Amino acid sequence: MSHVAPCGSWKSPITAELVVSGAVGFGEVFVTENSIWWSESRPDEGGRVAIVRDDKDATPDNINVRTLVHEYGGGAWSVTSDSLIYSNYEDQRLYKLSQDGQTALLTPEPEISRGLRYANGVPTPDGDWFICVQEKHTEAGGEPANNLVAVSLQGTQQVNQLVLDADFVSNPAISPNGKKLCWIQWNHPNMPWDNTELWVADFQDGEISNAERIGTTEESFFQPSWSPTGQLHVVTDRDNWWHLYRVEGNEFMQLTFGNFEIATPQWVFGLSRYVFLEESIWFAYSKAGKDYLAVLEKDGSVKEIDLEATNIGSLASTGDGVVAVVASYGKEPAVVQIASGNQTVCSTPRDLGLRPEWFPQPELLEFPTSEGETAWAQVYAPTNPEFQVPDKELPPLIVLAHGGPTGAARTQLQLSVTWWTSRGFCVADVDYRGSTGYGREYRHRLHDNWGILDVADCVAIAEYLVEQKRVDKNRLAIKGGSAGGFTVLAALTFHDVFSTGASRYGVADLEALAKDTHKFEARYLDRLIGPWPASKNIYQSRSPIKHTNQLNTPLLLLQGSLDPIVPPNQAHMMADALREKNLPFALLEFPDEGHGFRKAENQIRALQAELSFFANQFNFTPEDSLPSLVIN
Repeated sequence: MSHVAPCGSWKSPITAELVVSGAVGFGEVFVTENSIWWSESRPDEGGRVAIVRDDKDATPDNINVRTLVHEYGGGAWSVTSDSLIYSNYEDQRLYKLSQDGQTALLTPEPEISRGLRYANGVPTPDGDWFICVQEKHTEAGGEPANNLVAVSLQGTQQVNQLVLDADFVSNPAISPNGKKLCWIQWNHPNMPWDNTELWVADFQDGEISNAERIGTTEESFFQPSWSPTGQLHVVTDRDNWWHLYRVEGNEFMQLTFGNFEIATPQWVFGLSRYVFLEESIWFAYSKAGKDYLAVLEKDGSVKEIDLEATNIGSLASTGDGVVAVVASYGKEPAVVQIASGNQTVCSTPRDLGLRPEWFPQPELLEFPTSEGETAWAQVYAPTNPEFQVPDKELPPLIVLAHGGPTGAARTQLQLSVTWWTSRGFCVADVDYRGSTGYGREYRHRLHDNWGILDVADCVAIAEYLVEQKRVDKNRLAIKGGSAGGFTVLAALTFHDVFSTGASRYGVADLEALAKDTHKFEARYLDRLIGPWPASKNIYQSRSPIKHTNQLNTPLLLLQGSLDPIVPPNQAHMMADALREKNLPFALLEFPDEGHGFRKAENQIRALQAELSFFANQFNFTPEDSLPSLVIN
């Protein structure tokens, strides 16, 4: 029997500890002849990344497999037939762990601590070389160099420089016979989802020759790969959608068609969305806010794979099928083997102890927004089998602004969303203009428009749900992190729709970000706002910290003291402005966190702080026993 109770006060078994503790973030997947390997990011172990082989740890407890290339990392490890190659977080050097348990150091000591970083590597078929991205920081400072190198796997610490003349490189792939190497490169101010270049060269004895650029169209390449017969394939968005192509000489033969996308934005290395199986290609694609798995046959026909999934990634071939990280709106991510109509879960799922009725099924809404256009959002209704909304009450709303801003709403079970819906909140996860999954044109709508269109879309979904009488117009909150945090701050500063908000490591000063951020994003704002400093007036006009006289909304600020991407002084500046205006606010800073909270105890505390702050602003009493939060 369900109880009628005010929204926010509902009792829920989904505690902050359940949301975080025991949760695992799955990364890349690899398959060797007799084993399935994957990486796990573990908040309970301080965010340590462990490598798992057949559901047993393959790395010692004291090893954290993580690279700091581009700061965001990814692609920190790979496997050969007889060894594991990985980047050690502590010193950023490459190591080889053999089956007999022996560890060899593969790269030399840098001139400064963590000065040589490695990512996105692939071993050559003969086992002699590991071709990867190297990021070199020096005592002189300035932008690091990002190069493609060949690292000897014989333990000599020999590192050969292969590609030196691009700002960024990624996705090295070696042909099955070991004679051809391809890669992607790009230059400022492009990001990998803007305009990149595909290159191919001859490879022999740890050196390249006859390097040649393939194609000259402005496009975004993703995951170049060689088929078992040595045919180069790549995903590109030259027809507006990220589709799969076969490369024949300098010609691109399109293999998939339709309003869907195979690629996802390369914020991290090591993404895999298609693999070869003999004469077929298995691929994951995103369409209308959901992932699907399909097979492209030799004759060009496409067969859909029946799979209970809404999010699919990290594909690896097993010869007769694939292994992938699979999730749905009812199940957390898991490593799953799919072959011959059978599906086998390889990883050990945690037991949430919850019935399916606790998990909200979102509605994908296309809603009207500014300039006569539409945007998208995943809308989750309050969902608790033991409680219901009183007849004369409308639920409060939380609008989620994803990071990036080139990113997308997550299409899977998120206990961090269920945390809110099970307490009586409606949640709208917004794919604002600039999000991925809807084509290149939609993705590039934020060019020159960051802080305008993303904010307008978050405001528009709130107003749309109010108009539909689905949420309470007096209890509208917005929350987000990083770029999503900037959207939060801009929405609260330049609009008066939301009642409150929470910003996690959000950008408050665009000028400061343009002048003080890491290389990968150093020119990102050229596209989103305009070149710095020529567009200084625009930077100032869109920076929330420059217009705090317009801010009249209570705000929670969550920040890591070690953040190299959005330095903590930006949160401090916002707090000072809020204090000066005598607006309710709280600043919660975590001294042991960087950009994004990795440790379980900090993730728990941040979630509890958000509930405390929103309860204070919306005047409800949570059932939860929450730590005290100082609200100024």
